[in-house]
Amino acid sequence: MRHNGYAATIGLLAVLFGACPALADAIDGHWCAADGRRLRIDGPAIVTPGGRHLQGNYDRHHFSYVVPLPEAGAGQTVAMVLLGETAVRVQFGEAPAEVWNRCAPRLSLRREHGKEPRTGNG
Repeated sequence: MRHNGYAATIGLLAVLFGACPALADAIDGHWCAADGRRLRIDGPAIVTPGGRHLQGNYDRHHFSYVVPLPEAGAGQTVAMVLLGETAVRVQFGEAPAEVWNRCAPRLSLRREHGKEPRTGNG
C-alpha cells in the first residue's frame, strides 16, 4: 500500500509540474519600449537605447548594466527581468519599472528592380 501511495504522489507531482508554463528561453533579443526606445541583448553584450555597445551582467532570465556617459541617467543601474517569451520588466535606477516587448521584425524597404518593398511574405 505504501508503495502505491508513493507512486501516486510522484505521478501527481509530475502532472502538476508538467502543466506549468515554461519560462521563456532567454532574455536575449531585441526589446522595444512603447515610446520607441530599443535595446538588444546578446549574452553579456548589450546595445543600449542610446546606441552604446557594452557588457552587462547576464543570466538567461535577467540582465543588468550601468548606463554609460553621455546617455540620460548615466551611472544608474538598469535591471531587467524576463516576464515571458514576449515581455521584459525594465527598471532604470529608482524609476518605476516599465514593461518592454520583443520588437516586431523590421521590413526591408529597399526596392529591387522596380518591385514593391519586400515584406518577407513571399
